[in-house]
Amino acid sequence: MSDALRPRRSVLYMPAANQRALEKAKTIPADALIFDLEDAVAPDAKETARAQAVAAASSGEYGHREVAIRCNGLDTPWGADDLAAAASSGAAAVVIPKVASVAYLDEISASLDTAGAPSTMTIWAMVETPTAIFDVRALADHRRVAVLVMGTNDLVKELRAVPGNARSTLTPYLATAVLAAREAGKVILDGVYNDVKDADGFASEAAQGFEMGFDGKTLIHPSQVEPTNDTWAPSADEVADARKVIDAFNAAEAEGKGVVTVDGRMVENLHRDNAVRILAVADALAAFG
Repeated sequence: MSDALRPRRSVLYMPAANQRALEKAKTIPADALIFDLEDAVAPDAKETARAQAVAAASSGEYGHREVAIRCNGLDTPWGADDLAAAASSGAAAVVIPKVASVAYLDEISASLDTAGAPSTMTIWAMVETPTAIFDVRALADHRRVAVLVMGTNDLVKELRAVPGNARSTLTPYLATAVLAAREAGKVILDGVYNDVKDADGFASEAAQGFEMGFDGKTLIHPSQVEPTNDTWAPSADEVADARKVIDAFNAAEAEGKGVVTVDGRMVENLHRDNAVRILAVADALAAFG
């Protein structure tokens, strides 16, 4: 399965200092897990969290779930040790907070190499500052970056903004990051929704993220996983329509036509390409189990 098609609809942060949470994560139907060593861990628990995250990532007990470790920044007392430990943990990626420059990404990548990380270990770069927004095209284009992760809470703080109705104040910055990810051919994940008791608000924000073009959403509670999976999974009707579009277009193309009408809609190359992607996503989810 190509990295671009690997399901990353639901990406759940799990506090690595909480051993019970790490155990529970084995049964949660998230596409990916981020074992968090940063915001969710108090300073006096950082070393315990690191050891538990490495043990969990190397255990092989998380099935098809992609596992990443969010490290502390290199400007903290724990960042260098976090990267060194993550390098040999078996995790697929390291999540790096407050990425603001290509030079910093190079430093992270060099640290991973020095610690013996496999070349397949990627960086998930968090976009959560004004500087990151201004430089997001270069960050997305970095050779080791596979995923951009929106850090919307920190971005709101840095901007001194109020999220507003339907995140209206954040929309330009979210859209800019999506553009950069698409240009670079990378995956991009929407930020978290903070009110775990507001199911309707969460559903609305998840739908907004899907409509904007995000590949999935980062989550802070297991109850958010299944609604997110549903939002980013093609429905049976969408899959059936995609097959109809492809069949009609292929038949028209065989007759030398570049445009065809399906159920009253004009269909051309771009619609066929969208239909092919929908089927590819559906097939990837089926293979993912």
